[in-house]
Parts: sequence; structure tokens; C-alpha cells
Amino acid sequence: MTEPGLPAPFKEEFWREVLTKGDPRERRLRRIFKRIPQGPRCQMCAAPFGGIGAPLMRVIGKRRSEWSPTMCNTCNDFLAHHHGGAEIEGTFLFADVRGSTALAERMGSSGFRDLLDRFYSTASAAVFDHDGMVDKFVGDELVAMFVPLLTGERHAARAIEAARALLVATGHPAAPWVPIGAGVHTGRAWVGAVGEGGHTEITALGDAVNTTARLASVAQAGEILVTTSAADAAGLERSLERRSLELRGKEQPTEVVVLRA
Repeated sequence: MTEPGLPAPFKEEFWREVLTKGDPRERRLRRIFKRIPQGPRCQMCAAPFGGIGAPLMRVIGKRRSEWSPTMCNTCNDFLAHHHGGAEIEGTFLFADVRGSTALAERMGSSGFRDLLDRFYSTASAAVFDHDGMVDKFVGDELVAMFVPLLTGERHAARAIEAARALLVATGHPAAPWVPIGAGVHTGRAWVGAVGEGGHTEITALGDAVNTTARLASVAQAGEILVTTSAADAAGLERSLERRSLELRGKEQPTEVVVLRA
């Protein structure tokens, strides 16, 4: 482990090692944790905070962090003591509710909050089941990342599988209980710990993340827009429907493969 206070290049190399290779023991534990009911869970290690899993986690010293409700105490302590990150290749998934303004108006604030709570729970399960990390929920939008730390080299395939699983879990294509559109993109981004003191979280920053957000914003309900970089990395068939999109803020058209539930 690298000590806090080492020069930035050493911290960057430490994070690159963590994010691209990881610890086989940690991956095994995560596979176990994500099978124990029930959520919400730590965004990094998948330790459950509720149900029968909570007392089991307390036995091994894991509980919800008092500083960050999305992480357990041990993962939060790790991030707090290892601020920094590294630029790596990963795959990013954004998914959001289509027509949320009209839904909120029709359902009322309490009903819409209940709908979003169900969406958050369903989306988190889809991400964890496919070895991803929930970066955050922003209003009606899921932001998730899939990095070699947890997926190995299959991060693109796992992100696409998670997006498909989310559409199926929300009832697409026949009768969705919430209409979802999603975007998936593979590229280089800065991934690491940000925040102050114990108020620390892991996140991804950069053009790859912004591109994924733009994709999700133009995806129709029941669609997953996958950039050709992600599609090629995942080995998707060449015969699938393709589009060339003019995304806001991008100078060149973005080539995508269109998937549906």
C-alpha cells in the first residue's frame, strides 16, 4: 500500500495498479457479498447494508459509513487515505428515465419519489450483478462504471449486459413500469477518489464520461446506444443497426450501435 503524502506520480501508479489489476481476494469477496440480500450496498465492495446481510457484515467489521451513505466504512477509509486516481480505459453506463417531467406531473411528488426509489434499487442490482460500480444517481439518472479492477478485460461486455438487464427488469419492451434509455461508451477516463477527509467517493471524470451522458440523453425509451468502441470491445455483431449521431458538444459525429431489450 502506498502511504498518503507520496508524490503524485507514485499515487497515480498505485491507483493504476488498483484499478487495472486489483486484488483477487477482493473480487472473490465482492462476488459473495452481492449474492447476500439485500441492498442498498457499498458501491465498491457490494457489502449489503440491510436485511440479513447487515448483521453478517458487522461481524466482519463492515457497516455503512457515517461519512458516505453509498459506501461501507472500510472502503470509505481506503479512499480517504488514498486520495488520487489514474487515467485508465473503462466502460461507462448512463441510464435515465424518459419523460420524467411529465411522469412527475402526472404521479405527484410522492408517487414519483417512490418510482425513483424503485428505479434506483433495480438499476443498482443490474450494475452489481454485472460487476460494475454505481458512481452516483443524479435525479432520474444512473451513472455507473465498469473497470478492469472488477471485470477484467470484459468491462465493455459487462456494461452492455447490465444495460440490457436493466431494460428487461424495468419491463421493456412490452410494458415498462418506467421508461428507460441508456448509453454505453468505452474510453479513457480519470478514475479515483475525490472529496475532503472522510467525505470521499470514487468517481470517473473526462470526455469518455461526458460522451456517455450525451448518448443516454438522446436514447429513446427501450434503447441502448453503444459507441462503436464499446461494441467492438464487446464483440457485438457487425450486422446490428447503426446510427451516426450529432451529439451536443462533439465536433465529429458519434457512430453507435443500437440495441433494444
